[in-house]
Amino acid sequence: MTTITIGIADTTFARADMAKCAISELKENASVKIERYTVPGIKDLPVACKKLIEERSCDITMAFGMPGSDPKDKICAHEASQGIIAAQLMTNTHIIEVFVHEDEAPSDREFAELAEARAREHALNVIKLMFKPATLEREAGTGQRQGYADAGPARA
Repeated sequence: MTTITIGIADTTFARADMAKCAISELKENASVKIERYTVPGIKDLPVACKKLIEERSCDITMAFGMPGSDPKDKICAHEASQGIIAAQLMTNTHIIEVFVHEDEAPSDREFAELAEARAREHALNVIKLMFKPATLEREAGTGQRQGYADAGPARA
């Protein structure tokens, strides 16, 4: 049986170590190899993910970023997202974008809790993608939210 290798790309700009939370969740729930690559900022994530896929043979990657609350930070987050999408298309490999915006929570405590919850829940999504894809099919249309309570399906 081939071991799945999961790439973890994160930044020094972030105010919480979401990668550490995701790695913990991945190791608790699956037998996987982890390759971590830390870069300075959010716009460095696309190439970090591409290098993890192409140079370190990762089967899937997670990109962790924490854009600030200024308008310029929102633009940088959008640019990073576009780069991540391009890297996915160039490598034909999933890159799970896990961004937590600084203005998503009113206090540092709530911000840290949100970052950890989102990182852990997306790590579980990676496990589902790689090992249990039928689980995702069953969850389709159920309003899943990472880091927040699930919204649930829309009702007519």
